[in-house]
Amino acid sequence: MLRQAQNERGLGLDRTGILSLLLALAAAVLASSAQAHPAPFSYLDLDYREGAIEGRLTVHAVDIAQELGLDDPEHVLHSEVLLPNEERLAALLFDRIELVGEERLRPELTAILPLAENDAAALTFRIAQAPAGALSVDTDLFPYDPQHQSFVNLYEGGELRQQWIFNSESAPKTYYPGTTAGVLAVMGTFIPSGIHHILIGPDHLLFILGLMLLSGSLGTLVRIVTAFTVGHSVTLALAVLDIVNIPASVVEPAIALTIVVVGADNLLRGGGRDLRAWMAFAFGLVHGFGFAGVLREFGLPQEALGWSLFSFNVGVELGQLAVVVPLAFALAWLKSRSPAWYTRVVTGGSIAIIGAGAFWFVQRVFLTGGIG
Repeated sequence: MLRQAQNERGLGLDRTGILSLLLALAAAVLASSAQAHPAPFSYLDLDYREGAIEGRLTVHAVDIAQELGLDDPEHVLHSEVLLPNEERLAALLFDRIELVGEERLRPELTAILPLAENDAAALTFRIAQAPAGALSVDTDLFPYDPQHQSFVNLYEGGELRQQWIFNSESAPKTYYPGTTAGVLAVMGTFIPSGIHHILIGPDHLLFILGLMLLSGSLGTLVRIVTAFTVGHSVTLALAVLDIVNIPASVVEPAIALTIVVVGADNLLRGGGRDLRAWMAFAFGLVHGFGFAGVLREFGLPQEALGWSLFSFNVGVELGQLAVVVPLAFALAWLKSRSPAWYTRVVTGGSIAIIGAGAFWFVQRVFLTGGIG
């Protein structure tokens, strides 16, 4: 019995020892994990100055140690370790920063400084020739750490103009400097975007077509198109500036309803053309919120907000004109040649417009969770 008790006591001690050992190991692992990367961030500053870009990249010692194969991040904070590895580290990190103007830009290292108080190091660099137009930025500095984030700050003459946060899944972002070339770059981006959106948006095009079917004279057509433009421009600006926001779940079904209404108006009122400009304005307000949703997905540059809004609107109008002008001539020709066929086209077209609008309304309310 004594031996059994001693064995059990020995077993108990073994279990306690094993448990203590496991707890100690777990604590060590957790502490190691917690300290492995206390600040998974890096900072990239880009400053446009006198035709060049002055840059500074600040990275944590843990990340540098990982890249250089050092066991102790504290070693990174000593110049005798950091300086001999500066070219290797710069080549490695700069290769993971994509700065693209007309072509990819190559930073030139100017200095590397240990920042002991921040457990970090800073690499300063220079790009001799800043791009005249847009600058595309993309970075995934430390792929070994999926939680890592890079904060990017863009300055012009020391004044902060733009801030972004990049992670392993971020898409490239574009900066437009406040120069003539920067403005042209904004227009070169957002005018085609506006044209593309109106031409691939069958709901907007059908609405315009519905307004045109009974537009009457050229002057009336101009008033209708202008009223629609003013309407959607107002709400587009309000939504993009976050002054008025209506969710897409409400806007998209409402756009479908405007299509149904304009088609029904063609069939029921026929000659009520004097009110169609007001209808175009009122419904243009609704469509503007739809355009705003597209611009949010596209990503508006805050440093060139006015120009990007203006350019997108110009693109929308050019896209509309590409449809409206030939269609207006075709309808005028048909009306002068065969009024009977013109009436049939108006009636058939209006019925088709009502059908399409009703389908989109049902789809957007009941199949995609709109309104509510």
